[in-house]
Amino acid sequence: MTTVLLVRHGLTATTGHVLTGWTPGIPLDDRGRAQASALAARLAPLRLDAIVSSPLERCMQTAAAIAAGRDSQPVITEDRVGECHYGDWTGQPLKKLAAEKLWRVVQAHPSAVTFPGPDGESMPDMQHRAVAAVRDWNARLGKDATYLICSHGDVIKAIIADSLGMHLDQFQRIQVDPCSLSVIRYTPLRPFVIRMNDTGGGTADLAQRSASPEEAGQQPDGEQIAAESDAMIGGGAGG
Repeated sequence: MTTVLLVRHGLTATTGHVLTGWTPGIPLDDRGRAQASALAARLAPLRLDAIVSSPLERCMQTAAAIAAGRDSQPVITEDRVGECHYGDWTGQPLKKLAAEKLWRVVQAHPSAVTFPGPDGESMPDMQHRAVAAVRDWNARLGKDATYLICSHGDVIKAIIADSLGMHLDQFQRIQVDPCSLSVIRYTPLRPFVIRMNDTGGGTADLAQRSASPEEAGQQPDGEQIAAESDAMIGGGAGG
């Protein structure tokens, strides 16, 4: 069995507010660096045959923190696990994007989505290249390997959905928080999802609290219900 650890990058100043996409120069903030250090400590007892990362700075910094305590094990960049190419949506505030007609399609029918603009990628293409990257690394490292991929919320959700045999249209049901750990074991017959969205914390985030209409930023009607059910494009800032 090949064991793949999927790690989402830590928090940045824009996480949960702006759809950063492939915008360069977005580093981890103080919270993100602390998250990466804490995750590195949790993973310290585990041997990693490779540390693979999206080339974007926030992922490279997260992966570097994990590699630092391993005699500076090299971090290998892999473009195919880079963020979805959001095209003209890149750099836009999420509140603004939520008013776009395409937002509802992303929520309900992501397999039909191609992001606008000449650089926009389709969500099926994003899933295909990310899953292909995982499969290629599995073959390269072998059946006894344990390795780590540092990537992004939507990309990790797409990989997990594939492992669960879920249609891409259902992948918004999966939560992947900043610096969370998800684990998949690949066998010749099927993948086994061992862990999802593990942040190693307590249970306080599981206590549900109803937001007021003002907090939700919506009217107290169907629009508020829709907002509460929406998945965060780009992954969100966590609980």
